[in-house]
Amino acid sequence: MNVPTLRSFIDEVSDKPKLILDYIEYIYEKIEKVEPIIRAYITVRPKEDIIRDAKSVIEKMKSGNGGKLRGALIAIKDNIVTKGLRTTCASKILHDFIPPYNATVVERILAEDGIIIGKTNMDEFAMGSTTENSAFFPTRNPWDVNRVPGGSSGGSAAAVAALEAIASLGSDTGGSVRAPAAFTATVGLKPTYGLVSRYGLIAYASSMDQIGPICRTVVDTAILLDVIAGRDGRDATCVGTRKCNYLEEAIKGLNEGSTAKLVVIEEMVSESVESVVRRSFERSLRKLESNGFLVDWVSEPIVKYALPTYYIIAMGEASSNLARYDGLRYGLHHKVEGLSWCEVYSKVRSEGFGKEVKRRVLVGTFVLSAGYYDAYYLRASKVRRVIRDRIKSLLNQYDYIVSPTMPVVPPKLGERIVDPLKLYAIDIDTVVANLVGLPAISIPSDFVDGLPIGFQVMGDEFSECNLLRVSSFIESIFKISPTAPSWVIK
Repeated sequence: MNVPTLRSFIDEVSDKPKLILDYIEYIYEKIEKVEPIIRAYITVRPKEDIIRDAKSVIEKMKSGNGGKLRGALIAIKDNIVTKGLRTTCASKILHDFIPPYNATVVERILAEDGIIIGKTNMDEFAMGSTTENSAFFPTRNPWDVNRVPGGSSGGSAAAVAALEAIASLGSDTGGSVRAPAAFTATVGLKPTYGLVSRYGLIAYASSMDQIGPICRTVVDTAILLDVIAGRDGRDATCVGTRKCNYLEEAIKGLNEGSTAKLVVIEEMVSESVESVVRRSFERSLRKLESNGFLVDWVSEPIVKYALPTYYIIAMGEASSNLARYDGLRYGLHHKVEGLSWCEVYSKVRSEGFGKEVKRRVLVGTFVLSAGYYDAYYLRASKVRRVIRDRIKSLLNQYDYIVSPTMPVVPPKLGERIVDPLKLYAIDIDTVVANLVGLPAISIPSDFVDGLPIGFQVMGDEFSECNLLRVSSFIESIFKISPTAPSWVIK
C-alpha cells in the first residue's frame, strides 16, 4: 500500500467526499494498533466527534464550498491552544487546562475544513529534544520503539510517521520541529520568524518560538503552510510577508527541478557530528552535486558560539514567560487559606514543574539577575547579532546553508536525558536558524541501520517560496519521502 499524503488525500476526496469517512476509519484503526506502543498523543478526540465534523465538511463540499484541507485530520502539539480541548504543555501544572479560545493557526485550519484529531505529546513546555521530558509518558520512535522520536515536537512527528494523522503542527524554538522530523523520516519546516502567528502558542522563548508543519512530503508541508501563514493583528511580531502560493512553488520544484549554490559551514559539521551521520551527509552532498548543485565549504568560527548563546537567551526568556504559572488563575492549584503568596507560589511550582523545566527556569533567573545580566544575557544578545550578520552575509553569497539536521542518529530511550549538557549538544545544527530568525527545513535523506537521517536546508528570511521549490527537488533526488515503518503500514 502507498503511504497516504495530504496532497493525495485532498485529490481523492475532492471528487468523492464520502471517502473522508473511510479515511477516518483508517486513521482510528492505526491509532488503535500503534498508539499503545508509540504514545504520540496526550489527548485523542472521540471518533464520533470527528465523524460529526467530517459530515459537516462533506455537506459543504457537496455545495462546492469545501476548504483547502477538505476533512484532513491534523494533529496539534499540546502547547498550541484549542478551544474546549485540553491543552497541557505536557506539564502537571496545566494537566486540566481547557482553553476558552483557539490559536490563530487552529482557527485557520478549521476555516479551511481541516479537522483537529488530537493533541500530541511533547517535552514539557517544549524544553527538550527527545520527548522524554513529558510529565505523562515518553513517546517512542516508530522506526525503532526503543529509541526517541526527537523533540520537543516528538508526538507530532511520531503521529505522522506512524500514520496516526495526515499532518501535524509543532513548535520550533531551537529545532523542535526539525529534530523530530529528522529522527522519524518526516519533513519539518521552521518558517521565518514572523511568517506564522504565535497567538495561542504557549510561550517558551518568545524571540525564537515559531509554529511549523510536520508532514510526509515537502508538498504536504507547503499545503499546510499556505493555510497557517499570514498576518495576524493579535500577534505584533507576525508581519505576514507572503510572496507566493507555497504549494505551487513546491510542485514546480518537484516537476521542473532546481539547482542552487549551497554552502556548508564547517563548524556545523564538527567533531560533535557522529561519523555515520557525517558520512551520510557527504553522500547526500555528492548526490546533489551530480544533479547540478554547487557546494562550497567555509569556516565561520562565530557559529561555535551559537549553542551557548541560544541556551542563555532561551532560558532567560523561559524564566520570564513561566513566571505567570502561579496556581491562582488556572492549572494546578492548592488551598490558599492561611498561606502567604510566596508559600502558594513555591508549592504549586515545585509540584507542577518537572526537573528540566525547573533547571531552565533557575538558570534563566540567574542570567537575568542584576549582578549577572550584563555578563550573560546582554553579552549573548550581542553575540546573537554577530551570528546573524555573518549568516546573512553568507546568504548574500550563496542560496542556502546546508547541514545534517541532527548530529546523531536517534538515541535510545534514557541515553541522553541523564546528562543535560549531552542532551543540549544535539541542537548544535538547528539553533542557528532560530537565533537568526531564518526558515529551515529538514528533509529525510538516508537510513543508516534502519534509522532515519535528516538533511537541513536553511534559506534567507521570507524565502519560503524558493526554499520549498528547491526542497522538493532535493526530496526527489533523495527518494525517501513519503515513507513509514513496515510494521505500521501492515
